[in-house]
Amino acid sequence: MYSIITHNIKVTVMPEYDIKNSYPSDNRFVFRYNIVIENLSNVPVQLIKRHWLIYDLGFGHSEVTGEGVIGLIPEIKPGETFNYFSNVILRSGIGYMQGSYLMKNLQTQETFESFIPRFNLISEVIKN
Repeated sequence: MYSIITHNIKVTVMPEYDIKNSYPSDNRFVFRYNIVIENLSNVPVQLIKRHWLIYDLGFGHSEVTGEGVIGLIPEIKPGETFNYFSNVILRSGIGYMQGSYLMKNLQTQETFESFIPRFNLISEVIKN
């Protein structure tokens, strides 16, 4: 489990290797990651955009940006959490991800960046 707090927004990531959907002989290593975003502030916020930096050993970096997450632009009230899961496919079986969310303070309409902690992705095939 990996966590970071930025501007009173706590982001926790729990990655796991998805052995059922991975095909190492085809250089297809699937990782699932669960994200918990907790609003520790006293104002409601909204997740507007995401930005991911993905590193795949031997294949380099790639970036993913987009509106919201999993098709949603969630509002998170003070003391509440928003949970979702997604996945990523690596070709090498070893890498990492990190990123940020663009959040909006719904009282002031100001935007700010909340970081997603760097987390390692290591396949079970590589570990053994």
